[in-house]
Amino acid sequence: MTFEDGNVERSHAQNLDRMLHAAIGRITSGLSPASLIAAYMDWFTHLSMSPGKRQRLLEKAVRKYSRLLIYAQSAAGPQHKCVPCIEPLPQDRRFAHPDWQRWPFNLFYQSFLLAQQWWFNATTDVRGVTPHHEQVVTFGARQLLDMVSPSNFPWTNPEVLGETCRTAGANLWQGGLNLLHDWQRQAVSTQPNGAEAFQVGRDVAATLGKVVFRNSLMELLQYSPVTAEVRPEPVLIVPSWIMKYYILDLSPYNSLVNYLVRQGHTVFMISWKNPGADDRDTGMREYLKAGIMAALDSIGRIAPQRKIHGAGYCLGGTLLSIAAAAMARDSDDRLASVTLLAAETDFTQPGELSLFIDESQIAYIEDLMRDQGFLDGKQMAGTFALLNSRDLVWSRMVHDYLMGKRQPVTDLMAWNADATRLPCRMHSEYLRSLYLKNDLAEGRFEVDGKSVALTDVRVPLFVVSTERDHVSPWRSVYKIHLLTDTEVTFLLTSGGHNAGIVSEPGHRNRSYRIAKHTYGDKFSDPDTWYSTAPREEGSWWPAWQSWLAERSGPSIPPPQVAVALEDAPGKYVLAR
Repeated sequence: MTFEDGNVERSHAQNLDRMLHAAIGRITSGLSPASLIAAYMDWFTHLSMSPGKRQRLLEKAVRKYSRLLIYAQSAAGPQHKCVPCIEPLPQDRRFAHPDWQRWPFNLFYQSFLLAQQWWFNATTDVRGVTPHHEQVVTFGARQLLDMVSPSNFPWTNPEVLGETCRTAGANLWQGGLNLLHDWQRQAVSTQPNGAEAFQVGRDVAATLGKVVFRNSLMELLQYSPVTAEVRPEPVLIVPSWIMKYYILDLSPYNSLVNYLVRQGHTVFMISWKNPGADDRDTGMREYLKAGIMAALDSIGRIAPQRKIHGAGYCLGGTLLSIAAAAMARDSDDRLASVTLLAAETDFTQPGELSLFIDESQIAYIEDLMRDQGFLDGKQMAGTFALLNSRDLVWSRMVHDYLMGKRQPVTDLMAWNADATRLPCRMHSEYLRSLYLKNDLAEGRFEVDGKSVALTDVRVPLFVVSTERDHVSPWRSVYKIHLLTDTEVTFLLTSGGHNAGIVSEPGHRNRSYRIAKHTYGDKFSDPDTWYSTAPREEGSWWPAWQSWLAERSGPSIPPPQVAVALEDAPGKYVLAR
């Protein structure tokens, strides 16, 4: 066999492997069976060689079910009053209804919570198991337990039984219809029932503006001023291309863009193209050059010699931090400040999303993307739903299909259903360079063939994180303090990755903590920072706007809206 024949055979074998991985990936939503098997074998092997751990687990099981037996006897007594063995976690609202305190339902949920606690003990603190595998096994155990929760079955859920008796079973009939409608809509890839009330450009993404620049990757929107004078420094918002940009321009009352414009800021927004198979080779370099840098160039032509406040959300914030570091390295001083919204720059503690990031997992995702040319929005949505399946999957199933009710669709829910795709090359580079290797935090990420370092950034930073973020955990975002040598104002707001950012003034039950770290100050760990930063009630938007105003010049007449290609929101945001 010649050398060339060997290359052909190797290429054929690799293609066959990729086809198989892609086929499996479609079934598993991109999850790698090999990665899961490795994690469980690691845990099982080390647990089998840890007799002390197994003995402690046996002792815990005996104690727990002895308590449960005593509780069962008391709960079945004539008074039906007894102290629970275990309380649900604060975020677990599945058993909050008073009917769960009646026998035998109290016994059902108490035994479930005790089992859940025991399995957490069984999957953690097993000597020798790698941290990543421990996370995977713990996550998997929780997913399986959530699947068999007594709240998920009509005969063990007192709320469902009560509703069934009250409606003579009409709730189950309506729930079946809801299930059928959802299945039909998924089959033809249409938005959920009620989403038509939020039409892009009419009900959401409705702030007046123009498309002032367009290339093959993005459109740049310039919003029309509504005040007689504006701050001289424009604000450029860089959203993540994992999502449609109008998460930041929802309905007029909760639109961050509309709020900034009304506070006297000139706002520009990048609207990313929804990529297709032809964009498979679009990488991080293209998003940087044809995205942020092209937007800065365009703004410079519209408002010459003015510095710009950059703000990036999620992956858009990560890209903005890369751009800021590259600009600082190259003595490009066009940025006045940088704001990062729920955006990570150090990925060594990325939370539960890291469960899906290892070499085997990335290989499966790459083969799936290489076959399609992109990662589909539905595949991403399935991953994000897994991160919070208790609320996004099982609670919804109970509410919609067992109770037979429908939660009214909100603008945020309609936006969430308006999914986007990710190009193959970009997503592969993102997973490998940032999540797997942590190149940005460790000074290895290259722009134009040279490494960039966040320590070169000298403009002030405003960093926002959210308390219940499954995508960018706030303690991970907080690491920006260790990576930069500049002023950092860190703000932690209530809510999650999306709802915490969309937090307009007047939003109920919103609060935040904020503190400024000046270069030269001593470092505070996240828990110390949390305990010392004062808690403020209300939206964080005014605090950010005041911070921007303090770092802006005196107000001037607004710049002219540039020659427009078309009205906002443009055409890229409409592509499905």
